Amino acid sequence: MTLSRDMIVLGLETSCDETAAAIVRRRADGTGELLANQILSQMDHAAYGGVVPELAARAHVTHLDALITAALSEAKLDFTDLDGIAATAGPGLIGGVLVGLMTAKGLAFAHGLPLIGVNHLEGHALTARLTDEAPFPYLLLLVSGGHCQLLIVEGVGRYERLGATIDDAVGEAFDKTAKMMGLGYPGGPAVEKAAASGNADRFALPRPLTGREGCDFSFSGLKTAVRKALLDLEEVGPQDKADLAASFQKAVGDILARQTGKALEMAGARLGPAPRLVVAGGVAANRYLRTRLEALCQERGAQLIVPPPKLCTDNGAMIAWAGAERLALGLSDPLDLAARARWPLTDLAAS
Repeated sequence: MTLSRDMIVLGLETSCDETAAAIVRRRADGTGELLANQILSQMDHAAYGGVVPELAARAHVTHLDALITAALSEAKLDFTDLDGIAATAGPGLIGGVLVGLMTAKGLAFAHGLPLIGVNHLEGHALTARLTDEAPFPYLLLLVSGGHCQLLIVEGVGRYERLGATIDDAVGEAFDKTAKMMGLGYPGGPAVEKAAASGNADRFALPRPLTGREGCDFSFSGLKTAVRKALLDLEEVGPQDKADLAASFQKAVGDILARQTGKALEMAGARLGPAPRLVVAGGVAANRYLRTRLEALCQERGAQLIVPPPKLCTDNGAMIAWAGAERLALGLSDPLDLAARARWPLTDLAAS
C-alpha cells in the first residue's frame, strides 16, 4: 500500500557519536524537503583517539531531548503536525541505538504516532532521493567509519550487495592512519588536510586485491604499510606526515575507483543507459576521493550523485527521510521493536 499524501516525519540518529534530530516533509510525488536539521558532534572522544561507547550513550541521553525541541522550533511545528517518528534501530553501538529508539518509542506512544525503526545504512542509501531526487535503480558506494560496500539500490528495502570490505572499513583505515601519524581525531578530515600539502607519489603503498575478481575491498594491508613506512623513517617531520597522508589517500582513491568501476560493469544494463552512482557515508565528504569518482563517472558515462557534506556524515535527516519513504509504503513497526548492533542492509524487506 502506498500513501498518496504529504507526510512530515521526525528522525532521531544516535548510532555512534553524533546526536541528531531532524524533520523532513515527503510530498505525495516523492520529492522531499528538509525542515529542520539539528546535530551535536561529541568531541570528547578526541582525547581517546576514538569513540568510547559508554561516553557516547551518556551524551545522547543528556542532549537528545533538547535537540528534538530545537528541531521542532526550527521547523515551526509541534508533535500534532507530525505523521511519524523514525529512529535508528541499528546497526551501531547498542547503547546509543537504545537511547534513540527508546525515545522514539516513548514519543510515538505518547502522541499516537507510527514508529519507524530505520536501518542506519538505509538512511545513507536513500539520502540522495531527498537531496537530488535520485530515481531507482542506482549503484551505491557506501563508505563510512564502519562500512564499505557496493550495492544496487532497486527500491526501498531492496538491495543487492556486489562487494564489501573483507577487513577494515575505509573510514576506519583513515582514523587509524591519522592516529598512527598523530594527526588527531576524527581521522578522515585530518588526513585530508595533511594530504593537501603532500607528495602523493613519495611512498609506494599497496593496492590490496589488485587482479582479484569481484568488487570486495581490503584496507588492512594498506594500513599496515603506512605503519611500516613510519617505522622506516628515522625522524617523522611535518612534511613526512603530509607526504604519507597524500600517498595513503591516493591509494584509497585508486582502490575505490577500481572496485567501483568493476561494479558498474557488473551492474551493466540493470542501471540503464545512463547509470547513476550515489556515494554516501562520512568518507563521501572527502573532496579528493570525490574528484577520483567524478573522473571515473566521466570515463564510464555515468552520473555521480553525492549529498552535501553535512548529509554525508551521520545525521537525523537521513533517518527521517528513510522513515518517510517507508511510511509512504504503509510500513511501520511495533513498539516492541528490538535494537540491533548488527543489521546487514541486505536483510531488509519492503514488505
